[in-house]
Amino acid sequence: MDALKAKNRPVELLRYAGLFTWACAAIPLFLIDVLREESLSSIQIVEWWVFHGLFGILYLNILRYLPGETSLVRRVAYVLVLTGCALGVSAVSESALGGILLLILAGLLPWLMQPTPAIIWLVGQNVLLAAIVSHVPERTLTDASLTAGLFLGMSLFAFMGSMAALRQKEARDELSKVNSELRATQALLRENTRIAERVRIARELHDLVGHHLTALTLNLEVATHLIEGKALEHVEQARSLAKLLLADVREVVSDMRQDDMVNFSQALRTLIEGVPQPQIHLDLPADLVLTDPLRARLLLRCTQEIITNSVRHARARNLWIRISTGHDGIALSARDDGHGVDKLQPGNGLQGISERLSQLGGKLELESGRGQGFALHAWLPTETVT
Repeated sequence: MDALKAKNRPVELLRYAGLFTWACAAIPLFLIDVLREESLSSIQIVEWWVFHGLFGILYLNILRYLPGETSLVRRVAYVLVLTGCALGVSAVSESALGGILLLILAGLLPWLMQPTPAIIWLVGQNVLLAAIVSHVPERTLTDASLTAGLFLGMSLFAFMGSMAALRQKEARDELSKVNSELRATQALLRENTRIAERVRIARELHDLVGHHLTALTLNLEVATHLIEGKALEHVEQARSLAKLLLADVREVVSDMRQDDMVNFSQALRTLIEGVPQPQIHLDLPADLVLTDPLRARLLLRCTQEIITNSVRHARARNLWIRISTGHDGIALSARDDGHGVDKLQPGNGLQGISERLSQLGGKLELESGRGQGFALHAWLPTETVT
């Protein structure tokens, strides 16, 4: 839980800062009789409470989806309603208090819009604020313009600060993701190095020591037919020891070759540790090991490509990855809850994965649909096809 809070710390700070500012903007509601010479009507006060309360509720609700992505329509709808509530506060209170709520919205905009449309929105909402304030009694257009200009400057400052926090978070998340990929690759490299060294030693034992012991055993066999007496007894004992040593060498070689398994589960878990978004749900066999380092690297690259696609293109909040093994091969299935597309066009990454799978006799299947997310199914046979 602490790690999750650390990953989403900018959102937590945005939440607390926004709520504190929102609460401060509500102070005039409790001191309205003191602050104003002419009291507002009961209807105006109720409307003020409604606009102010609705703004706070919507603000908290949209923060639940950050730093994940919601649909464009939903984001625009939230911004529209929040802006309407802020301007509504100014209209019913006959003041510029709605500008304070617009400041809160300015800090939220970088998480919901691209920079250019967000800045245009900031300017537009403050122009509307100036138009509303200009209709307040005893307020001239010049006063309204100065007030709106002041709020615009503060809004831009809040916007830029929030954008800097967002960029920093994205850079940190990307660094964490790349670091996890590097650690997973290093784990596979260590496994491959260990396996390669064990295979080399096994071959040396088999080719050198094993052959020499075999030759020694044969020579001792011949010697038993050429000598008699006390010497024959010692030769028989030496031949038995040579056979026993040869059997031990063969057993050691067999054990070393049987341990050439890649701990793929550990490498895969290391890979997903540094991915803050989407949330990855991993389903692996309890005893998942691979005997072929080439297959392990290919499946790891395939998983990396799936995660990258979900983060950069699908904008998914959840990603489910499942690996299953059978007598005929190993299968990797993944799906996310991202946007999906009507017409799927695999990029260079997925095409490269498909080509490498085909070289090993495997296959790759892709599925997607608008609003249905993205799904991938990869399969590799048990034996390498040459």
